[in-house]
Amino acid sequence: MQTNANAYAMIRKTNLSFDETVETLRTALTTQGFGVLSEIDVSATLKKKLDAEYPRTLILGACNPSLALRALTAIPDISVFLPCNLVVRMDGEQVEVAVINPLVMAEMMHHSEIDAVAQDADARLRNVLDALNP
Repeated sequence: MQTNANAYAMIRKTNLSFDETVETLRTALTTQGFGVLSEIDVSATLKKKLDAEYPRTLILGACNPSLALRALTAIPDISVFLPCNLVVRMDGEQVEVAVINPLVMAEMMHHSEIDAVAQDADARLRNVLDALNP
């Protein structure tokens, strides 16, 4: 399994099938205190609205209530970044998962409590990505 990182996202490729990846993520998110609040089937939406073909892509909107409360209490406008989106997508024949890098998001806020929340969220989301190891 390969891990890539860029300025705003942590990206992991997996050898699991698309459906196995989604199920593994759901379980790992629960283990890390997150719930899935929303699910957007990007490819189905683009097909329905635009009759456009797009590789299978699913966005899971995940939230850890205790982390969200800490962040919202510190800076209410941080709600524009919630929930944390995990994107599961086909990249050729392989499945790829991307998630926002909470540490990069925190850099925009310049707030010590947000820094602490972001460090906690980063560790938890990395554990979620680590669960994709077959």
